[in-house]
Amino acid sequence: MSSEDVLISPLPFPESWRLAKLKDLTQKIGSGATPKGGQAAYLKARISFALVRSQNVYDREFSETGLAFISDLQAEALKGVWLEEEDILLNITGDGVTFGRACLVPSKVLPACVNQHVSIIRLDKSVASPGYIASYLTHPTIKSYIESFNAGGSRRAITKAHIESFVIPLPPIEIQNEIAQVLGAFDERIVLLRETNAILEAIAQALFKSWFVDFDPVHANAGAQAPSLPAEIQALFPSRLVESPQGLIPEGWEVKKCSDIIDVRDGTHASPKTSETGYPLLTSKHITSGELLFDGAYLISEADYLDISKRSKVDHLDVLITMIGTVGATAFVLNESTDFAIKNIGLFKTSKRPEFASYIYLLLSSKEMKHYLEARMAGTTQKYLSLKALREIAIIEPAKPVTQAFSEFVKPIFEKIHQNRTSVQTLSTVRDTLLPRLISGQLRLPEAEAALAEVS
Repeated sequence: MSSEDVLISPLPFPESWRLAKLKDLTQKIGSGATPKGGQAAYLKARISFALVRSQNVYDREFSETGLAFISDLQAEALKGVWLEEEDILLNITGDGVTFGRACLVPSKVLPACVNQHVSIIRLDKSVASPGYIASYLTHPTIKSYIESFNAGGSRRAITKAHIESFVIPLPPIEIQNEIAQVLGAFDERIVLLRETNAILEAIAQALFKSWFVDFDPVHANAGAQAPSLPAEIQALFPSRLVESPQGLIPEGWEVKKCSDIIDVRDGTHASPKTSETGYPLLTSKHITSGELLFDGAYLISEADYLDISKRSKVDHLDVLITMIGTVGATAFVLNESTDFAIKNIGLFKTSKRPEFASYIYLLLSSKEMKHYLEARMAGTTQKYLSLKALREIAIIEPAKPVTQAFSEFVKPIFEKIHQNRTSVQTLSTVRDTLLPRLISGQLRLPEAEAALAEVS
């Protein structure tokens, strides 16, 4: 055997297992293309086919946010990259956030195909378990291994040949399936927690709309509908609406610029040098579904962090909004530890008006606000929101006792959301520690199942 034929595993593994190149375990490895006409040719609504892009692929999770739709004729031109259930999707280009992310194709997205930034890995299921291989490719150690194949410089890229050469420690198929089942149980628990949070967010948003958009308590006080709030809260609202620059609003409330109510800032627009250790620098790609994603965050030096924080220190209960790229994505900073910096992200400081924090977050997250901000974006090739546009957002300022009551009313909702996010992080960390221990033989499957029961 020549030195070129010697396979080296990125992780220790039992002697009874074998090593294999990924190409020897697959029926297909390949990426797609952008349909003729590009984004301008995408359909507004789904007819049959979806087009999966890198923004849909997260580690161990598929996101339907931003899913594109194409015609049957466009899909026919991409017939060679139609997806099948349990295909593995792998992002083969991108930056340090999106590059190398991988997940299984869920049946709900089919029929679908992929563009040129996403590779399909279709396994021979008689020798390789999709759940096991997906778990392997998404483990932090293996993500660094994938990164080592980078052929694209600062914008990362890997080729089909690179993917084919990935070395996989391979136990018997029965053990692969068992490992996939145990780790998949962690994923199911994580998905359930995230779905619960989505419901909680929807409840909070519905309450915000009732109080501050539809003005239901005001209509109730006017006798137009039955009251739905406790009497002491209902009494905080007036009984009639008056004209304002924003249309009819409750009597005694005011329309103001956002910056007249709270401090609005933005993060750095510079590009600090990344370092091996240091503080996370979050960009618009690190905000999704109300959450801050620290996985894949750039690290900057303490000096750069302190310099950015002089202007843009993020604190507990601040509200963030993306200003470039995926414009208008919001996050509510519920974690107590806020030792991170931001770039091209709007920062709404709530320290002087803490009772206004949940109001501001739900306002900025509302559908009405998204339409409002879309009309105020600048730029041609890449849309962006200016700091001036954020500061000039027209906001209805309720009477202070109302915002204080609302803050207390929704506080348990956001506490539960934060608790669930913490549980997700714990489950993710435990799951990621299990795979290398299972592969090395340090941990047996019953022990891994017990670990899930303990953290659940």
